[in-house]
This record gives sequence, C-alpha cells and structure tokens, in this order.
Amino acid sequence: MADEVLTQIDEKVKNNKVMLYMKGTPEFPQCGFSAHTVEILKSYGVPFATEDVLANPAVRDGIKRYSNWPTIPQIYIDGKFVGGCDIIHELHERGELEPMLKSAFSK
Repeated sequence: MADEVLTQIDEKVKNNKVMLYMKGTPEFPQCGFSAHTVEILKSYGVPFATEDVLANPAVRDGIKRYSNWPTIPQIYIDGKFVGGCDIIHELHERGELEPMLKSAFSK
C-alpha cells in the first residue's frame, strides 16, 4: 500500500506543472500556511493542482516520505520539490517565484 501511495504522488507531481499538497482545498484551506500558499499561487494566475492531505492519511504520511520534508503544505513546480509555505513566501518576496512558474509553463 505504501509504495502505491508513493507511485500516485509521483504521477501527480510529474503530470502537473504546479502541484500543491495542502491541508484543505484552495476554496477552504484548513491551516494558515496552506491558505497563504494558495494566495501566493493565485496571485500569479497560473493553474495549479492540489491534494487535500487531511482527506487521506496515507497521502499525508506518504508525501512527507516522498519529499523527505516534515511539513505541509508542499509545493512542486515542474516535477521538482520547491518547499513549503516559508520557502514559497521568500521566493515570492524576492521575485524568484515568477520566473520558476513561467519556466514551467513555457515547456
């Protein structure tokens, strides 16, 4: 079962230009960090896929093992793990997130 979850996560990360594993949904985030991350991503007007880790404990556990990162939300851009809310916030503030997103969508 655990390997199956990691395979599903891997497919979603690779099949979506921007993949966000979060608590809740973009419409109803269940934590402040997830809400802030959604707010930042929405500010760029790019499409992004999400998965609510609260809806599936196996995914909640699996995503932490997949990335070797202990916290949620987790953002993947162009198949690569970027980080959590604090890292996305820093990249956004420094103007480094937009080029990453543009690069992902130009492929």
